[in-house]
Amino acid sequence: MELLSPAGNVDKLRYCYAYGADAAYIGLKNFSLRVKADNFYADEFKKVRALKEMYPGRKLHCALNISFHNSEIDRLVEDIPYFKEYPIDAFIVQDIGIVPILQKNFPDAQLHLSTQSSCMNREAVKMYRSLGFSRVVMGREASLKEIAEIKDAVPDMEIECFVHGAMCIAYAGRCLMSAYLNGRSAQEGFCSHTCRWDYDVMLPSSDSDSPYSDTARAIAQSGELVLQEHKRPGEYFPVYEGENFTAVLSSKDLCMIDHLAEFKKAGVDSLKIEGRMKSIYYVAMITRAYRKALDALDGKISDGEAAPFIDELYKVSHRPYATGFYFNRSDADVTVSGASESTWDLCAEIGTPLDGSECDKILEKGRNLEMQRKAEYDSLIPQAKAAYDQRVKNLPDRYLPGVREREGWKMYPLKAMNMMDGESVLELVAPDICSRELKSDEYMLINPNTGEVYRWCCDGHPCVIYTPLEMPSGSLLRKWVSENPRAKGKRKA
Repeated sequence: MELLSPAGNVDKLRYCYAYGADAAYIGLKNFSLRVKADNFYADEFKKVRALKEMYPGRKLHCALNISFHNSEIDRLVEDIPYFKEYPIDAFIVQDIGIVPILQKNFPDAQLHLSTQSSCMNREAVKMYRSLGFSRVVMGREASLKEIAEIKDAVPDMEIECFVHGAMCIAYAGRCLMSAYLNGRSAQEGFCSHTCRWDYDVMLPSSDSDSPYSDTARAIAQSGELVLQEHKRPGEYFPVYEGENFTAVLSSKDLCMIDHLAEFKKAGVDSLKIEGRMKSIYYVAMITRAYRKALDALDGKISDGEAAPFIDELYKVSHRPYATGFYFNRSDADVTVSGASESTWDLCAEIGTPLDGSECDKILEKGRNLEMQRKAEYDSLIPQAKAAYDQRVKNLPDRYLPGVREREGWKMYPLKAMNMMDGESVLELVAPDICSRELKSDEYMLINPNTGEVYRWCCDGHPCVIYTPLEMPSGSLLRKWVSENPRAKGKRKA
């Protein structure tokens, strides 16, 4: 089975491939249901081409899954020469109107039906096959039993299923709440996730200081309130108010990591991870977990080898996990609010190691800095030396030491994202390294422009990391933040 990961920008695309995705899906500006993702524009196709060359055999899918107005069709046609710059293997679409346009201009690209089309039966799959689609991304309301029946009925159609990430309260994402409340249509890529906003439960005639509001809040916090639609007696949606939220319509997150064998048995061809708006760290950790789980399923590694990577799913920020509609809709109907916080923050991305000459230049800067300071210090009279020593003690960040060469150590470019200092608990994670703590004597953070050894480093600081450790391509550094009980969950038995 193919592992398909989300890439909201070119950096995330690199981590999709590096951490084990067989394919990644992107959006292009103005034509994606995730317009708040960075998406792809300008000359980024050059970087995408380079990544495809770096990771041969990996596929690139492009989401053109909005509902098109006439003006957007016109703009799509105008932008086709730009789209052709990208090495696109497949287009993900829901609007049938753009199918002949894509078939004419991209004869070698496959057509994949978006989950937004809510395709959930064999006759619909047959119809889409007749239109030229080679893959259907199943509506998320389809059960595994129904998916297996569809595959049996239309074996030559590829089936793609979501296995991880946020789920929508609406039918395959076709929600009008965002458009109704603030004029931002989900079908045009502007969903503001109104189902996950924080609401207060109160009486309509009361204000926030009214005792009636307190009464309403007390009732809501009791957990005894439910929503029931008039014509659906017995179908309850719980309403619960917590300290800073009211949960009414927000769904659980999907997690099918323990059920990949069932997908394989059902004939599913591609497993899809949701999250083009998620962070690099999230994309890397989730992709890696599913890669290891699939490798264990295929007998490439043991279950024991895969287990620590899979447990990382519970250390990233997420809402309570569920199995969606695949087995039983009751789990999907439970509403939640908030999310468990990760115990780790992404601190830095690690680049490819510097070559010998680049390292020598930085080391030379460190030596020259130390020699210059020594010469200046030696020229001072005793009283001035004492004053200088006091300044160094009082202002250590202004008198950083120069780096000195250490045998067997290498330098890697480091892109800092959060503050790191000598007190930080840092771990290295990589495609095949679950986690490895970095001890304080195993690395130094260096300013490559001056050769100085940082006491601390954060976003915006030019930096390389000097270490004896091998840091594979795609390595990340993370920093322990706090002990969060909700982030320590383990896999279900």
